[in-house]
Amino acid sequence: MVATFETLRDKNLGENAPEVKHRVVAVSYLNTKPLLYGLLRSEIQPELELDLAIPSECARRLLAGEADIALVPVAIIPELPEAHIISDYCIGADGAVATVCIYGDVPIEEMTNIYLDHHSRTSVMLTRLLLEEYWELNPKLIPAEEGYIDRIGGTTGGLIIGDRTIGLEARFPYVYDLGEVWKKHTGLPFVFAAWVSVKPLTPAFIAAFNQALREGMEHLPELQLLLSSPHPDFDLVEYFTHHIDYDLDDTKRKALERFLGYVGAAAGAG
Repeated sequence: MVATFETLRDKNLGENAPEVKHRVVAVSYLNTKPLLYGLLRSEIQPELELDLAIPSECARRLLAGEADIALVPVAIIPELPEAHIISDYCIGADGAVATVCIYGDVPIEEMTNIYLDHHSRTSVMLTRLLLEEYWELNPKLIPAEEGYIDRIGGTTGGLIIGDRTIGLEARFPYVYDLGEVWKKHTGLPFVFAAWVSVKPLTPAFIAAFNQALREGMEHLPELQLLLSSPHPDFDLVEYFTHHIDYDLDDTKRKALERFLGYVGAAAGAG
């Protein structure tokens, strides 16, 4: 029987647990569960002080020096004084991602305002890029606060990411999946988050870290049975196997370079 996520998270936290060597923070969304499962049941789990947070908080902790390793929105990478992508696994998509979308009551061409989800800078920057390069539109972009989803309506749209998107396609008549639009625009997949370290790590630790993530991915069939769907119409198997693409391969690295080039240019222009 496969141990539950909660059981694994509490493992090795007793008096005999080894000294913590690496402070790790990871995104708390559904799409990270296979990766977290691998870390929590691995031999290196006792070396990790693992915490979960929304993407923007993961980024803040890494920038503030409160974490050594984080699964972070890739848009923060240029801001780090030292950044090492340490894994061949990521949160990515090769087309529609399903949980990073702009929602509205009217077509995007008619949106005069768009709320920008405060959970992830990567999705915000991707929205700006696609508005500028793909749609060639210039609506007013509004930094969102909690409760903004209920203010979407009329000619005001909203970028929403993560688990909060689940079920919203039934609420709004217009839905624009940013993974799908990016693919149409560039022909490339997209990397939303990557495992980044702010200090050099030993090759042995990196190899063990990647092996743990790999084993988590190998247990995806079991996890799909253990995890409950957050919405009656949400298909976990479809999401994990057709929307989230976890391999940080050469094509995704090319896409990441393309996106970070835009992020750097935008920062310079600002």
